[in-house]
Amino acid sequence: MSTIRELAPFAPWFFFVAFAIVVVIESVRVIPQQQAWVVERLGKFHDVLEPGLRIIVPFVDRIQYKHSLKEVPLDVPEQTCITRDNTQLSVDGIIYYQVTDPRLASYGSSDYITAITQLAQTTLRSEIGKMELDRTFESRDEINRQIVAVLDEAGRTWGVKVLRYEIKNLTPPDTILRAMQAQITAEREKRALIAKSEGQKQEEINLAEGAKQAAILRSEGEKAAAINNAEGEAQALIAVADATAQATRAVAEAIGMPNGLNAANLKVAELYVGAFGNLAKTGNTLIVPANLADIATLIGSATTVLDNVKGIQMAKATPQT
Repeated sequence: MSTIRELAPFAPWFFFVAFAIVVVIESVRVIPQQQAWVVERLGKFHDVLEPGLRIIVPFVDRIQYKHSLKEVPLDVPEQTCITRDNTQLSVDGIIYYQVTDPRLASYGSSDYITAITQLAQTTLRSEIGKMELDRTFESRDEINRQIVAVLDEAGRTWGVKVLRYEIKNLTPPDTILRAMQAQITAEREKRALIAKSEGQKQEEINLAEGAKQAAILRSEGEKAAAINNAEGEAQALIAVADATAQATRAVAEAIGMPNGLNAANLKVAELYVGAFGNLAKTGNTLIVPANLADIATLIGSATTVLDNVKGIQMAKATPQT
């Protein structure tokens, strides 16, 4: 009791110090980076505190709202949408938004998160309802842009800017999935068959082209060979003719020599008899001239020809006056 009585004179000072500490605690605020705090004074909007050390009036001002100015991802719950061709789709997504006006975010809507979520869902149902099933899968970017445009316009009054919207899942019923899978399988089989037929077509074209080229080359080779053979035969005939002419001239010159005609008669007779001898060797039937005197007649005819040849050569050899 004595101690209380001793400290009683200091009670006002204790109360003053405690009051000062409370005042300091209530008046000093440290705002983190990328945050904005909305201050109300006596129940009315007063100010928006930016990051840093800030002073407010204790017991008069009150921090009513705290907003993060960072980009915030927000899941949009899954919902069922009906396409233009009456197919149900389960769709969910995610929104990326950012508070741009803390005052409007505090007073523009009672709950701007619920507002943008609901608006995103209704806009998504509306956009998918304008499309047929096949188009919804290939128009995700278009749907996302439409939703962002609608949310961005509405978010101006809420102090919120919607940066992006992305569809996470777009799932049709199991029956539609199986039908789509069957369609995809059939389409791939169709492309495989077309590719195979194109390959076979190209193969046949290549084979035909190769056969054509081979036939052309073969015919050109045969043509060249025939020309070469003809030229060879012609040169052979010319050589044989030249040799025959030289032999004939030699025979004619020999006939013009002394006893040349008798030698020729003897040669003709030998050839005649030799020919009959060969006929006897080749068959059982022996052909004998009806008149053996024909041998002498033949030799006489041959001798006459040789005489004529001899006369012609002598006429050519005699110089003209």
